[in-house]
Amino acid sequence: MNSNHPLTHADLLQLKRWNTPTIYNGWEQVTRRNPGGDAFNREETRDFMPQMGPMIGYAVTLVIAPGNPEHRSANPNGWQEYRRYVASVPGPKIVVVQDLDQPQVLGSFWGEVNGNIHRALGCMGTITDGAIRDLDEMTNAGFKALARRLCVGHAFAHPVRWNCDVQVFGCAVRPGDLIHADQHGFLAVTPEEQPGLLDAVRFMDTNECGTVISAARDTAGRSLDEICERLDRAAEFSGNVKAKFKRPGEW
Repeated sequence: MNSNHPLTHADLLQLKRWNTPTIYNGWEQVTRRNPGGDAFNREETRDFMPQMGPMIGYAVTLVIAPGNPEHRSANPNGWQEYRRYVASVPGPKIVVVQDLDQPQVLGSFWGEVNGNIHRALGCMGTITDGAIRDLDEMTNAGFKALARRLCVGHAFAHPVRWNCDVQVFGCAVRPGDLIHADQHGFLAVTPEEQPGLLDAVRFMDTNECGTVISAARDTAGRSLDEICERLDRAAEFSGNVKAKFKRPGEW
């Protein structure tokens, strides 16, 4: 584990237990960014392995253009250089791939071979605004994928640029961002936002379960007026407690 990461491996395992919307609720308490901004996918994406549950890891980034054969001759050592970049980054890792062929999908970077190669390099999965193929084989490799669609061929899937900022599904992702992803989409947490994230997520989840959700479920034998009054009190109490949550640096 990279000592520069503020979260331990145990922290990541705990964050993996929640879905991505729950992580967002905690992130909302610690970020200085606009919660409706570009920290999560603004465009629809699809989780092709929802049965694998959420994935979490640090972003390694890549740009591809499968429809352009010239990139192979422009950098014939691209594959070797790219793989060494991925191998040099401490895990766990998620490969975030921007496909320059958009809005068309002309070929897939991902399949059985690349899924197994990247799994060996410490990657948990990928988020790509392009396509994937070999769905069953990638699932068997334990390599999770969020993508735009499935695809038959690979065309000229060659690394173009890596270790750079990318834009996927309307979300800006930088190398080293912490990615949490599941069937709802994904969230990119900057290094500055990572301290206190676990505490914030745990706080928000406990607060919701102990206030509004509890009041909404405890309705047996109560009139609609009583239920509404209980929900009003619970919502007010929840909001007051949330307002007291401290951001990192305020402890």
